[in-house]
Amino acid sequence: MEYTTFNPEYLVNITGGDKATMEEIAGIFTGQIPEFVTEMKKLYGEGRYYDLGLLAHKAKGSVTVMGMDSTSKMLKEFELLAKSGDQKERFEGFIANFEEDANRVITEINDYLSKNR
Repeated sequence: MEYTTFNPEYLVNITGGDKATMEEIAGIFTGQIPEFVTEMKKLYGEGRYYDLGLLAHKAKGSVTVMGMDSTSKMLKEFELLAKSGDQKERFEGFIANFEEDANRVITEINDYLSKNR
C-alpha cells in the first residue's frame, strides 16, 4: 500500500521504532479522530467558531505526530479562520477534508502496523 496521507517516519522517529509504543500512539490517535470529527460538526452547527478553531488546533497536534503534513497545514488555516470567524462558508469543506484524510490515514496506519509487527 502506498501511504499518501500517513508518513511512517514521524511515528518511527518519535517512538524510536518501538513497536508497542507505535501501536499505543496509533491507538490513541485512531480513537481521537471520530471524537474530533463529531465535535467539529457539533461546534460548527452551533456557530461556536472560536471553539471550533481551538479544536482544529488540537487536531493539528495529533495529525502532526502521524506525519500528515498537508492535513496539518489545512487545519492551521482552518484554526485561524475559525477563531476569527472569517470565511465561514469554507468551514464545512475543512471538516469534510479532515474527515476524509482521517479515515484514509487510519487505513494506512493499520496497514503499516500490520506489516511491521
